Amino acid sequence: MQINSIKALIIDDEELARKIILKYLEPHPEITVVGECENGFDGLKAIGEHHPDLIFLDIQMPKISGFELLEVLDQPPMIIFSTAHDNYALQAFEHSAVDYLLKPYSQKRFDEALAKASQRMISGQTGQQQLTVLKEQLATGQETLNRIVVKTGNKLAVIPVEEIILFEAADDYVEIHTARYRYIKQQSLTYFENHLPKDRFIRVHRSFIVAVDEISTIEPYTKENYVLMLKNNREISVSRAGMKLLRERLNI
Repeated sequence: MQINSIKALIIDDEELARKIILKYLEPHPEITVVGECENGFDGLKAIGEHHPDLIFLDIQMPKISGFELLEVLDQPPMIIFSTAHDNYALQAFEHSAVDYLLKPYSQKRFDEALAKASQRMISGQTGQQQLTVLKEQLATGQETLNRIVVKTGNKLAVIPVEEIILFEAADDYVEIHTARYRYIKQQSLTYFENHLPKDRFIRVHRSFIVAVDEISTIEPYTKENYVLMLKNNREISVSRAGMKLLRERLNI
């Protein structure tokens, strides 16, 4: 890629923040802004339409966060993040190759971030390579999930965790079951085990995490194994370790 042909997309819910980026881009004729978006839903659509080389991405947005948007991108572009006060994110950035702008930032700091992103693109690095380590750092954090974002076709679905009945491992993916729908997300069951609310969910088997409130009955299956019945009549195998956790949680 040549330095004089970079397509950029701005995704930030604050109009002032978008205007600042546009102002700071004025000395950089090599950058063509192909769109501005005020939320992740519009951002996903714009990415599909314009295929930008670079995204200026806010982290804290009301509908879905910048991180949640990245989770559903198959081939993410190069990213420059911006954030106001997300210490959790900043710790992850320190261990990755991703650059970020801490609001409010100066023209000089903006130019430095842009130069790094441009150099990475010239050297052939991809957005996927850039974000691999960041995602690993975020996965080891202690943030508790209160919603899960999945891609369904060309759209995004935001699932509140209180609507989820069951998580089921499926190779490199996890099936997320609600009362009405089944979603697929490329994530490990262990990730969800570590980040779901502990008082709402329990891992009962290497392949299953269930919502505690959705458990109807627990019955012996063999001498050492059990099966539980969910309120929707789905039968779930329970491992010895899972049964131990159930006894502790349910006082049985």
